[in-house]
Amino acid sequence: MDLFSLSAQKKLKKEAPLAARMRPRTLDEFIGQEEIVGEGRLLRRAIQADRLTSMIFYGPPGCGKTTLARVIANTTQSEFETLNAVTSGVKDIREVIEKAKKRYEMYQKRTILFIDEIHRFNKAQQDALLPAVEDGTIIFIGATTENPYFEINSPLISRSRIFQLRPLTQKEIKIILKNALKDKERGLGNYKVRITDKALNHLANVANGDARSALNALELAVLTTPENEDGVINIDLEIAEESIQKRAVNYDKDGDNHYDTISAFIKSMRGSDPDATLYWLAKMIKAGEDPRFIARRILIHAAEDVGLANPHALIVAAAAAQAVEYVGMPEARIPLAEAALFIATAPKSNAVIKGIDSALEVVEKEEVGSVPKHLKDTHYLGASKLGHGEGYKYPHDFPGNYVPQEYLPLNMKGRKFYHPTENGYEKQIKEYLKRCGDKDE
Repeated sequence: MDLFSLSAQKKLKKEAPLAARMRPRTLDEFIGQEEIVGEGRLLRRAIQADRLTSMIFYGPPGCGKTTLARVIANTTQSEFETLNAVTSGVKDIREVIEKAKKRYEMYQKRTILFIDEIHRFNKAQQDALLPAVEDGTIIFIGATTENPYFEINSPLISRSRIFQLRPLTQKEIKIILKNALKDKERGLGNYKVRITDKALNHLANVANGDARSALNALELAVLTTPENEDGVINIDLEIAEESIQKRAVNYDKDGDNHYDTISAFIKSMRGSDPDATLYWLAKMIKAGEDPRFIARRILIHAAEDVGLANPHALIVAAAAAQAVEYVGMPEARIPLAEAALFIATAPKSNAVIKGIDSALEVVEKEEVGSVPKHLKDTHYLGASKLGHGEGYKYPHDFPGNYVPQEYLPLNMKGRKFYHPTENGYEKQIKEYLKRCGDKDE
């Protein structure tokens, strides 16, 4: 490399976006993902000991997948090669593998191959990696935003360890932003910046777990805001909103507004108002609420407020919660809205929660009765000698698959816990119980 090329490279590095300049160089600089790179964790030990095996980093944009690969590159004694699945093909893979073979033959030096966006490789491209990964010619590290179990060939999955990276928390992104404001070598430390807590919280919140997005917005805010007479750049909430192109929603995740909003959402579903349900859901989504939290509330109220008036509500809610894990935001807004609307428009009954709570109260406060002999287990040697199962009537041996017999303990005889309503499917349950001789129903 000549002096002109070296000078140009240094200038380019200096003028790179803040997110690129602030990439952590060591594990100690890396923020977040404590579950996999925290002190004593397997991946951290492997990196520090330079004893890496093939692995795949899976997670949303801006959570640290490529950064972690760069940390490995700075730490390992192995040669570090990179490819991007968007611009590379089988020919590029074979060239890297050939170089890795020669490198090991001549210098006994191993090669780590990092492939960004590995999910974009087709089957033939992924298969080209297999022999070299299997015989140890290369240590493969892949990064993907897509579920590897769906997008990557099974043979490559079986030869790699999967590490799932989560979106960064708002607290972690705030630490990253503060570090960038203090860093004089790579960050914005040479500027006199005063940023309000509301502006910092807004950048961290709207970034939605993406550190790159937050850093780029912070840099834009600093570079486009004029200094005041004291040479200070003041970043307030309005500037933060402009920089990240999203208006702040009055929603403090740890304050009253958070609890008031989720309360309004729940009560709108319970009150069968689909429009209000969508409004409060939209507010939470726009404010950056964790979609898993929303999914949990929908699940709870499918059982609590709809119950057996429409048993499908719980199934739809559970499917929406699973969809949130599979697809993430912004697409997850659709199954969340579907489940919330299903609950809002379904017939309502809280007979399930009343039933289980009354049964729990009886078990807690009253004498627990013993299991009647005819209901006791008979699947062990000697049970019949103890009279277990004696007198039990098998319902399927009787017309209508029903026969009257006592199922409660003797001291609980005649107690009622479940009282189905006339709403939705529970009306059918109520009629069925009447046919079974339940006079109270």
